[in-house]
Amino acid sequence: MDTKDIILELRTKNGLSQDDLAEKVFVTRQAVSRWENGETTPNIETLKLLSKLFDVSINTLLGSPRALICQCCGMPLEDTNISKETDGFFNEEYCKWCYADGEYMYHDMDDLIEVCVSHMTSETVSKEQARTYMKNLLPKLDYWKHYKNLAGAEKFDQFKKQLMEEINALHIEGMPKVESLNALVGAYINLDYRLPNGKIVKFLDDGATYLGTQLECEFGGDRCFGVAANMEFILICTYEENGENPELVIYKKR
Repeated sequence: MDTKDIILELRTKNGLSQDDLAEKVFVTRQAVSRWENGETTPNIETLKLLSKLFDVSINTLLGSPRALICQCCGMPLEDTNISKETDGFFNEEYCKWCYADGEYMYHDMDDLIEVCVSHMTSETVSKEQARTYMKNLLPKLDYWKHYKNLAGAEKFDQFKKQLMEEINALHIEGMPKVESLNALVGAYINLDYRLPNGKIVKFLDDGATYLGTQLECEFGGDRCFGVAANMEFILICTYEENGENPELVIYKKR
């Protein structure tokens, strides 16, 4: 589809008149009309406003001329998994799991490789094949090429260190000391917990990224500890293989 057709489709889908859309992106109705007639296209600043308004990437507004991939992990990017800045505008360089809440989530290539390998391994792709593929791919991506020039790494490491200190200070019986935290996708760790009243609840957001880890219980057995945390809270639970029969140990506001 061309930009003119995409804007028309998004405007009508959202129940907006040309006047309504013009008001929201600070242009005239005539400007919107010219976009939809294909006479002109929005400038870059207006495209940003349209992107935020309709919750689609600029790439989509332009008819998807580029095949976007995350410049940190190499994942193909679509509107549903592109990261956003804290002001709500899309950041079309990264997926929402590698860049979240204005922070880069990975500062160690080996950590990212192991996370990716765990999701790529299948009956047809071995762990070693996945690991080799990622080791070849990541150094070619912009994030790792320019990693030393990216701001926030030191600050992020300090935050992780502080978070681990807070978790370890809880002294959960049977839980080993937390020595590392990795970025975890909410959809993979958002377990169903049964409350004493029988109600089933979830505490995480499937679309968010958290810092967390899995730890073997010091007492042995078939249950593991799961840790998930962010700027607002720390969650610790136990569960069996594949997240079965989860039990909430602590949910603590920070």
